Amino acid sequence: MNSAIGALVVGTVLAIGALAFVLYPLFFVQTTARAVPPRRVESWSDDVAVAALREIEFDRATGKLSEADYAQLKAQYTRDALAQMRRAPAIGAEEDDLEATIRAYRAERPACHRCGPRPETDAIFCSNCGQYLPGSCEQCGQKVEETGAHFCSACGHRLAA
Repeated sequence: MNSAIGALVVGTVLAIGALAFVLYPLFFVQTTARAVPPRRVESWSDDVAVAALREIEFDRATGKLSEADYAQLKAQYTRDALAQMRRAPAIGAEEDDLEATIRAYRAERPACHRCGPRPETDAIFCSNCGQYLPGSCEQCGQKVEETGAHFCSACGHRLAA
């Protein structure tokens, strides 16, 4: 009997401890929010300005923003976004380099008109659909540029698999 009471007391203490552990954040919330100084509009990035444009569009559509206020804010945020985009020409240059790299990669590889560029640089047939890739006829060596050609126009040799 004495051990049953001891087990009951230990179980109750453990249950109360677990309950206190679970409910502690609800009753003793620590606020860790710190004051953030407001940003000036000139320091916003184009992403923030575009997000602001979307937000005022939503506010106008839901009736929270009058047409006059919407027009004024849209003009301001549009100017800010365009100014920021014009100040960052380096991003465009990186994209141009990337595009040039992609174009050079694709130029080295044959392309199927159905499946796109193939990973094999020496492919004669598409590894996906079996279509003859533009190149030259294996029979006569004539250059074949017609997309989806099944036969060589010079010798009549069958090109497609």
